[in-house]
Amino acid sequence: MHVILEALAKDMEFTGDTERDMRLFLELHGCLQTADHCFDVAQEAQRIAHLYGADPQAALLSGYLHDISAVIPNHERIAVSRSLGLEVLPEEETFPMIIHQKLSRVIAEELFGIRDVNVLSAIECHTTLKSGASLMDKILFVADKLAWDQPGAPPYREAMLNQLDVSLDDAAFAYIHHLWQQREQLKVVHPWLKAAYDDLAHQFKATGSL
Repeated sequence: MHVILEALAKDMEFTGDTERDMRLFLELHGCLQTADHCFDVAQEAQRIAHLYGADPQAALLSGYLHDISAVIPNHERIAVSRSLGLEVLPEEETFPMIIHQKLSRVIAEELFGIRDVNVLSAIECHTTLKSGASLMDKILFVADKLAWDQPGAPPYREAMLNQLDVSLDDAAFAYIHHLWQQREQLKVVHPWLKAAYDDLAHQFKATGSL
């Protein structure tokens, strides 16, 4: 195991109870708010999984661990990513917060022992989504946006909830379209987000719903 991961797991005894281990791991690193957010996202992901016939346990796991890399300070994320052999895109170097999704996948796999590729993929793209996104990718993406962790209600929430009654793709697109309309004001437009937007927009144009 990489020395960086060993250091993160110092004083941590993993039990295999992912909810318990997630909370303890984040609390040991002073990330109490993140632990609460991860729990909320997991519950929302499980709810959506039931709606769309996906594996509710996989949805829970992906939610519990999607932000587990919060233990790595933002200003260290690029250096840590490179040390772990992750590809760092120019947009991630400009805005390091985004690369936390890739780091969370590594921690979920290496420290929490997650082997389900659907769970790992969902964790890896939960902020941006990506082209060819799977059902679990979309479930976690939508759950993360609905389980808002800031004061007040997000401006896209009502639209997402309304579209979730139509389809998971519609709900995901409601959020991405919201971002796309203000892309000039964003710090960066991640290429995975653009690819997801293009995918969904093409799909809706083909069906005449856009």
